[in-house]
Amino acid sequence: MDLAKAHLDLGLFTNNKKEMLQFWQEEVGLPFDHLGKLGGGVHQLRHFLGEGPAGPILKINHAREALQEATSSGYHELLIARETISTPTHLIDPDGNKVTLVPKGYKGITTTGIKLNVCNLSASALFYGKTLNLPPSPEAGPNAFICGQSILMLEEDDTHSPNQPYQAKGFRYLTVQIFSADKEHANIIGNGGSEGRPPRTLGTTVRYSFVKDPDGNWIELSQRATLTGSLEVLT
Repeated sequence: MDLAKAHLDLGLFTNNKKEMLQFWQEEVGLPFDHLGKLGGGVHQLRHFLGEGPAGPILKINHAREALQEATSSGYHELLIARETISTPTHLIDPDGNKVTLVPKGYKGITTTGIKLNVCNLSASALFYGKTLNLPPSPEAGPNAFICGQSILMLEEDDTHSPNQPYQAKGFRYLTVQIFSADKEHANIIGNGGSEGRPPRTLGTTVRYSFVKDPDGNWIELSQRATLTGSLEVLT
């Protein structure tokens, strides 16, 4: 993939705005970026996970209407690198999402790492390594991959329920910032990925689409004007 930003963003959904903001801002210490309106009564409260606007983002999507009941997606733990700590610190947010603060450099993590439960390790490793063309990260483990400076760590879990919905409580999707949503979407579908949503443009802000991994985990392909300078459709 032709990355427009060397980090993965992580999106979650919640009905619990006040308590979630208090946790992520005060206990974890994430700086607030800005609020975006996604439509359908959903507000996205963006927070910096490190390195400011050029770094990874946590997208806290607050839904006005009650979210549907669903089990967890494969994205089950966020690891955030901190220079000020010497041992991992495990936390759980008010919605039950796992977050661990780790020393910078822990398992090769310099900004963020994301642990991903998968049903079939071979199929998922083939998708992230070949379909998405992400290089391996030996320091993070035998089934870990690098996307820019973010690290994905795959762990097989035969109790995991695949094909969970996009809009439900918890960590729900990754965002990859790229230069052409249409081009990357077509490449991934053509190389064995499945479509979540076709490319579309949101105002003058972003052109984006969704694809899915073998377990149906959602991955957003985002062509954001502030990073790419254009929302031109490139194929």
